[in-house]
Amino acid sequence: MAAAAWEAELRKAARTAAHADELQALRELGTLEQTEPRDRDGAVRDELTRRAGGYVQAEVDAWLAHALAAHLGHYRDPAAREEAAGLLTPPVLAHAALLAELARLVPTAAPGELAFAARLATAEPEAAADLAALLTRATEPTGTEGSPA
Repeated sequence: MAAAAWEAELRKAARTAAHADELQALRELGTLEQTEPRDRDGAVRDELTRRAGGYVQAEVDAWLAHALAAHLGHYRDPAAREEAAGLLTPPVLAHAALLAELARLVPTAAPGELAFAARLATAEPEAAADLAALLTRATEPTGTEGSPA
């Protein structure tokens, strides 16, 4: 029984390493944004960070945040998005929240116009998450139309 669990862990680690190799190659080619996110991308992000000696690859984080915000790939499933909230780092989650709100407010914004969201989320993830929450609240119907502010 223990041997089977060990073999399963080895297979999972091998799949994570192979996917990390794939994402690294796509990042180097400048085509990372063209790939669909998959299950265990958080583990792949961690593997890439480990390989880089702790250096976080901003392109990978931005790709993950965009995928989470836009509900791409396996993030179409609400359960996958909820699981990601427990696995991804606060800057990635704050970036995703801010991107989701900005895309809702300005659906015609070009990706380059939203690059500041990554810088905010990286520098101050809690502040970026607070801004996303404020933007959500600011545009929610209050049921008090016509009332003075």
